[in-house]
Amino acid sequence: MLTLVLPLTEAEGPNPLLPHTAEIIFGFVFLILLAIAFAKFVVPRFEKAYADRTAAIEGGMDAAKRAQAEAKAALDKYNAQLGEARQEAAKIREDAREQGALIIAEMREQASTEADRIVTHARTQIDAERTQAVASLRREVGTMATTLASRIVGESLEEEARQRRTVERFLADLESSESARQAVGTDG
Repeated sequence: MLTLVLPLTEAEGPNPLLPHTAEIIFGFVFLILLAIAFAKFVVPRFEKAYADRTAAIEGGMDAAKRAQAEAKAALDKYNAQLGEARQEAAKIREDAREQGALIIAEMREQASTEADRIVTHARTQIDAERTQAVASLRREVGTMATTLASRIVGESLEEEARQRRTVERFLADLESSESARQAVGTDG
């Protein structure tokens, strides 16, 4: 079955879908008052919060820019100090090399001087020992030559003057024959 819905007439009663006129007017007035109160109290707070947030963000960006500039300045200063420290370290190393070279030169000079002194002392000592050995050898050779000559000649060479002359003559002959032998050895 089909039923048709026909509009109600006033006799039948109020339409539940349509609000009363007084409610519409009251709702409209309340909406206007709510909009005015919202515009007067809530919107300014939102605007203030938005402005504060914007200022904080811009201030933060400015602070970040300042901090970045300070960090860049500090980095430049650090790099400059690092460059100076490297130059100073290179200079210190060069000075140390120069001082090392000077110390080595001084030590070599001292070693050379000490070696010369030792060689001179050794030569002096060798000369003294050779002179002492030659004198001792002359005495012994003189005594042996005198004894041998006494036996060969058959006379006594005990007199000191005669003995000294004989020894000196013998040594002179011995030295001349030694120098002649050396001259022949170097020529040949």
